[in-house]
Amino acid sequence: MAANYWESTQRRFWTFSKPQLALERKKLEESERSLVTMYPLADWRHLSIYFFNPANKSRAELTKIARPLSIRQQALATAQVYVRRFFTKVEIRRTNPLLVLATALYLACKMEECPQHIRIILAEARHCWGKPVCQAKPISTNSRPDASFDDISKIGECEFTLISELNSQLIVHHPYRTLAEIQTQFQLTQEENTLAWSIINDHYLTDLPLLYAPHVIAIAAMTLAVVLKPTQGGFQAGAANMANALQVLGGARNAPGTISTPRYQKLIDWLAESSVDVEAIVETAQELISLYQVWDEYNEKVCKDQIAKFVKQRGLDK
Repeated sequence: MAANYWESTQRRFWTFSKPQLALERKKLEESERSLVTMYPLADWRHLSIYFFNPANKSRAELTKIARPLSIRQQALATAQVYVRRFFTKVEIRRTNPLLVLATALYLACKMEECPQHIRIILAEARHCWGKPVCQAKPISTNSRPDASFDDISKIGECEFTLISELNSQLIVHHPYRTLAEIQTQFQLTQEENTLAWSIINDHYLTDLPLLYAPHVIAIAAMTLAVVLKPTQGGFQAGAANMANALQVLGGARNAPGTISTPRYQKLIDWLAESSVDVEAIVETAQELISLYQVWDEYNEKVCKDQIAKFVKQRGLDK
């Protein structure tokens, strides 16, 4: 079952259409209307950047505890998927998000066969987010949420809740394997392969893991990597190159042979002849481009303060 995506619980139970996912979130918000009104939050993509941002590992909350432990990227990716699934079932304002992050990472490491002892995860979480031993001044609402990681049972209890809400469906299929298989066929340069890998990392900041199959994500990432030129940061691209990416995909969908670059044409021909859902690849590329566009509007302080407010006021850090 783990080796077959098409028969997996991921495809059968955790892949939604956009309307289905929007409906699930709307129902969740309606059931917690008072909390949603009392504690407004930033766009989910901004919250995801705050939690997971792969471009800034020293500031992203999840990687703060993962980096010192040298946890593999696939385990990090699995943890991100767990968190995103969990928050489609449980309103985020009813949780301590940092405790959920630490627990998801602990569980993902076990599932990806790179286990970390619960005490080590707890120690890193306490180091990053725990309350100082001596606090000279009261902690303001503008500071980082003071998750209480003094008790090992907190992660154990949260793990039980996480597994329950995910219905024990914990095997996650990722796009990395598909990318490894197709990079040789398309003779990706090292730069292109690195960029495609980074784009796959970025897609976990969006709803794409809940919307499309891993191979669709991998092909979209490869296509973007081939037609985009990495910027200084390596993750965002110019508007002209973004248009080229969609032109390539649109060519496969509508008019093969309209782009003269041989490399692009090879990609178009392959997409046109394959059984891959080109429409899904186009939508995936558009979602990723949209992420890069809203990235410029991201404000870390706003996200941090909004989360700190409901965590502290609702006593979720105790």
